[in-house]
Amino acid sequence: MLKFYFSGAPNPVKVALFLEEAGLPYEGIPVDTRRGDQHKPEYLAINPNAKVPAIVDGDVTVFDSSAILIYLAEKTGKFLPSPGDRARGELLSWMFFISSGIGPFAGQSVHFRVYAPEKIPYALNRYAYEARRHFGIVDARLAKQKYMLGDTYTIVDMNLWGWARLVPMVLGEEAWGKFPHLKRFTDEIGARPAAIKAAALRERYKFKTEMDEEAKNAMFRHLSEKAV
Repeated sequence: MLKFYFSGAPNPVKVALFLEEAGLPYEGIPVDTRRGDQHKPEYLAINPNAKVPAIVDGDVTVFDSSAILIYLAEKTGKFLPSPGDRARGELLSWMFFISSGIGPFAGQSVHFRVYAPEKIPYALNRYAYEARRHFGIVDARLAKQKYMLGDTYTIVDMNLWGWARLVPMVLGEEAWGKFPHLKRFTDEIGARPAAIKAAALRERYKFKTEMDEEAKNAMFRHLSEKAV
């Protein structure tokens, strides 16, 4: 059975959504990042980047949420656009736009606003601006079509949904007013039975919630003396 290493963060939730949508049997293995599970040798042997998620599918190991989504979609033949070079090009372009743009800038926007020990105006402005810009690009695209690749629900939509559902955390509650088409998209996917199950997966396990020194040192290694 496929082993799925996850936490409650946006990237694992995307993979959980695919697994639930596809009806694939899997063993969920929690990785408590606030306790430092991602730095344990047994997990580093699976994902040397010490990030979540990762999967082990027989003798195949895949880490990085976008890579996992592509791997699972190609393996099952599900949630892909119609065959053709143009569709393939769009799929890859938007998958990597989300993984290299939306994810990092949204994550860093939250980090510098919520967790950074110093509130640096330049960093706060830089990451919030880029998060708004990236979300604005997908909002404009969704103004013209139901899903990111047209009328077909694909792994691109799963990839985007993982982060889009956190727009209020990234940019504040009022931010939804600037992205009405992304809000419509996020609500529609969030109402799917598979999305409800994916979002609730973390509730099956008792993850640490306190952001104490142990959690900060585990999640932000540059703050730990051990990492110096």
